[in-house]
Amino acid sequence: MSDLLFKKVDYTVGKLLEDIALGEIALPDIQRPFVWDTTRVRDLLDSMYRGYPIGTLLFWENGYPGEHRFIGTGTKQKTPRLLIVDGQQRLTALYAVMKGVPIVDKNFQKRRLRIAFNPLEEKFEVTNTAIERDPNWVPDISLLWRRDFDQYAFVSLYLERLGERRELTPEVRKRIPQAVQRLVNLINYPMTALEISVHATEEQVSEIFVRINSRGRSLNQADFILTLMSVFWDEGRKQLEDFSRRAKQPSPDGSPSPYNPYFQPQPDQLLRVSVALAFRRARLEQIYSILRGKDLQTGEFSPERRDAQFALLQEAQAKVLNLQHWHDFLKVVKRAGYIHPSLITSRTSLVYTYALWLIGKLDFGLDPHALRDLMARWFFMSALTGRYTSSPETRMDQDLALLRGLSRPEEFVRVLEQEMAAVLTPDYWEVTLPNELATASAQSPGQAAFFASLCLLDAPVLYSSMKVRDLLDPNAQAYKSALERHHLFPRKYLMRQGIADKRDINQVANYALVEWHDNIRINDRPPAEYAPQYERRFSPQELKEMYRYHALPEGWYAMDYPEFLEKRRRLMAAVIREGFERLRGGHGTG
Repeated sequence: MSDLLFKKVDYTVGKLLEDIALGEIALPDIQRPFVWDTTRVRDLLDSMYRGYPIGTLLFWENGYPGEHRFIGTGTKQKTPRLLIVDGQQRLTALYAVMKGVPIVDKNFQKRRLRIAFNPLEEKFEVTNTAIERDPNWVPDISLLWRRDFDQYAFVSLYLERLGERRELTPEVRKRIPQAVQRLVNLINYPMTALEISVHATEEQVSEIFVRINSRGRSLNQADFILTLMSVFWDEGRKQLEDFSRRAKQPSPDGSPSPYNPYFQPQPDQLLRVSVALAFRRARLEQIYSILRGKDLQTGEFSPERRDAQFALLQEAQAKVLNLQHWHDFLKVVKRAGYIHPSLITSRTSLVYTYALWLIGKLDFGLDPHALRDLMARWFFMSALTGRYTSSPETRMDQDLALLRGLSRPEEFVRVLEQEMAAVLTPDYWEVTLPNELATASAQSPGQAAFFASLCLLDAPVLYSSMKVRDLLDPNAQAYKSALERHHLFPRKYLMRQGIADKRDINQVANYALVEWHDNIRINDRPPAEYAPQYERRFSPQELKEMYRYHALPEGWYAMDYPEFLEKRRRLMAAVIREGFERLRGGHGTG
C-alpha cells in the first residue's frame, strides 16, 4: 500500500471554532460572500440536533506550523496551520451562528444568520417577524453559546413567558429544559477531518477533493492561490474582491470606481493578470508553489522566499488594480470595436490582453496611442480565433515566453505583430474563417467580430440611417435589447419552405442588426416581400454601401437559402478582415 497522504483527526465543533478563532485553521470566507441559503444553515443545525452526520472536513497542512509572521495586517494570533479544502460553508455557518458574528451576503451586505428554535416541537426555522413575536420560539439561538449565557435563567424565563399563554403540563416543563440542553450540547458535536500532508501536490489535493466530494466540483489553481492569499496576505485578496464588487455598479457618490459597461471581472481573473505581470507566467500551478516559498528543486519551504514572492505579487497587483490603468485598458476594448458587452465572447482573451497591455506599458514603455492600437488588434485577433479558448494557460505561457529577454518597445511590437501575421494568413481569411462562420452558436466569435467590424467601419444599421456603434452603445439602452439580431430569412418562413432544423435557421450568416421596431415590422414575412420595401428608403449608392457593409450579396433575398448562407459567410469574412485592417490606421471606434 502506498504511503498515506492524510491522517484522520477527530474534533468537536467547539474545538474547531476555537482553532478558527485562534487562527490555527484558516477560515477566510467569514468576511466574504456566503453562498448558502439560510435554509441550508437551518437544515445543517437540524441534522446535528438529530444526531445525523454532516460530512467529513478536508484540511491541508500549509507547511509552516507555529509560524507567527504575516504579509499585510490581520487580527489572528498566528498563521494558520491548516487550510480548508472542503467544508468552508459548513464551518462558516457554524462559526457565524454559534459565535454570533455577521456574514457577508451575495450583495456584499453584512448580516446575521438568525436561526430560531422551538423547544416544544424541537424544530428549527429561519427567523422572521412572526417568529420573533411568537413566545414558543427562541428567535436567535446564538445567545445559547455566549460566555455569559445562564441556562437556568433562560429556561425559567422561557417557561414563565410561555405559561402566560397556555397551561404547562409537567411533561412540557420537563421536555423544554431537555431540548434546550440538547441544543446547547451541539458545541460538543463530533466531527471528523482528513488532514492532507504538506507533502501532497496541488493535483493530489484536487483529486482527493473530487473523489470524496459527492457534488463533484473540481478545484482549480486559482482556488488554492486565493486561499493562500487569505493566510499570508489577506488584505490582497480583499482588494481583489472589493475591486470586483465595485466593478458591478456605478459608485453611488460618483467617486472613481472600476465600474464599466464592458467587463465585470472576478477575483481569480484579476489574479491571473497580476501573476502574468509579476512573474511572466500563466500556469497557476507553478505560481502556487512559488508563493508558498517552495524550492522547486529541493521541495523545501522557506518563509523568506515566500515573503519575497508575495512582495512581487503585491507590487504587480497594485498596478493591475490602478484605476487609471484599468480604464485606459478598457479603451483598448472599445478601440477594437467591441463596444457592447455581449460581443465579448472570451473573457480570457480580455484578461490576458490586459496583462500584455500592462507589460507593454510598464515594462517596455510603449507610446500610449501605439500601444492601444496594437493591443486592440491583439484582442480582436485573440477573440476572433479563440486563441485562449483551449489550454489558455499554456497558450499564454507561450506568449509570455516570447517576451523574455526583450527590453525595447520595438521588440515587443515585433513579437506581437509576428504572432498575428502567423495566425491571420490569407488562408485564414479566405478559407478557415468562412468555414468557422458556419455555426448557429449564439456566442460565435466570428459573429461578434463581424459586429465589432461594423462599428470600426462606421457602418449604418441595416435599413437605417443610425450607426451600428450608436445602436450598440451600452450607455444608451432602452427597454429593448440593443443587440437586436434579425433573421434575414425569418424562422417561420424557412419552416414553410421545409427547413425546420434550428441549426440551419439560426446560422450566424442569417442574422443582421436592425432597429427593434423594424424587426417587429418584418416579423415572419418573406425577404422577397419586405426587403424591396425597405430598399426604397435609400439611393442606389447608399444601398450598395449598406449591403457591402452587411455582407449581403446582390439580389440576396431571391437566392436559395443554402446558396445565400455560403455567399454571405465569405462576404462576412471579408468585412471582418477589413475591420481588423482598419485598426492599423488610427481610425475607428474609440
